[in-house]
Amino acid sequence: MQHITLADGALRGRNNNFNLIRMIAATAVLVSHAWPLSLGPQAAAPLEHVLGTISLGSIAVAIFFGLSGYFITASFQNSRGDRMVFIQARLLRLFPALAVVAVLTVIVAGVALTTAPASQYWPAAVKYVLRTLSLALPMQPLPGVFEDNPFGPAVNGSLWTLFYEFLCYMGVLALGIVGLLRRDFLLLLVTGLFLIHAFPPPEWYHPRLMRLAELGYPFAIGMAFRLWQKQIPLHWLICVAAILLSVLARFTPWFNVVFIPALIYCTFYIGHLNLGRLREYNLLGDYSYGTYIYAFPIQQVVAHWGVRDPFVNIAIALPITLVCAVLSWKFVEKPALDLRRSAPPQQPKPQPDALGAAASTPASVRREPRALK
Repeated sequence: MQHITLADGALRGRNNNFNLIRMIAATAVLVSHAWPLSLGPQAAAPLEHVLGTISLGSIAVAIFFGLSGYFITASFQNSRGDRMVFIQARLLRLFPALAVVAVLTVIVAGVALTTAPASQYWPAAVKYVLRTLSLALPMQPLPGVFEDNPFGPAVNGSLWTLFYEFLCYMGVLALGIVGLLRRDFLLLLVTGLFLIHAFPPPEWYHPRLMRLAELGYPFAIGMAFRLWQKQIPLHWLICVAAILLSVLARFTPWFNVVFIPALIYCTFYIGHLNLGRLREYNLLGDYSYGTYIYAFPIQQVVAHWGVRDPFVNIAIALPITLVCAVLSWKFVEKPALDLRRSAPPQQPKPQPDALGAAASTPASVRREPRALK
């Protein structure tokens, strides 16, 4: 059987399972949040008893950041030095849908949920929208909204990751501008983040720096996967070995630093696996971002209604969230992405590398790499 590399898989373009994986990850965040939102912040999320400090939601977020590291690095490379193409693509992907969910949240909360007077609520609502769009931390509550919920008054507790996601985007841009988007520097970066996770942080280490290191670790691994994609084989035996290493590290202080690379590798393997009809999900659209940003406030509304069973919370919130995600993709996200301008045409090179040559070969004669079995 012929086995392929990560670069071979990339030649198939969008004929992969990553849209589906992102959607499953976004749904996993919703499922993970159902316990603390229904029962209070002390409630253990799914898998937390099994994996210690890592919950189902943490795994999903690590998958998001690992995939982002790979594809955002690819986006910078494909922009061919046009910084505005890269920046525009990032802004159009992140902010239009975020603006809509923020405005809809304050309108629905202001009309149906708040117990605060209008004179107090609406000025705070304007501030909430502006802080949300600035990605400022900590997230701001809304007056008189969700104050009696088991989890407390958090309006959209999922959005805090967007601050770190955007920092990672800008990190890719900065490294690309100064010429450090290279293998040697990425090796140093991943090694440094590995060591930060492997040993207890010093007392002076700011919690936000620790959080950036925590989320930057899978992102940097994804970046490294992009830069080494021609050398990374996609093989089920490597997945098995990665899982076994994670199991062996489970009760050691190094579980996180071993588990995250294993998780990212397995994600890319499954992403390029031939799953037959499941790839037809790509025909629907990318609903993962909408699912991620709408789920938390919808689940808080369900908890506000008095639902204290996490499974009932999921059963009610998930279909409502999916409807919002589909509408967000159809009427906000996809139209925004269609506004992106393309990078300038690439000048032909005398000796293109193997990947570039394959990409420039006419489709009528190019042979697609054999799918993983």
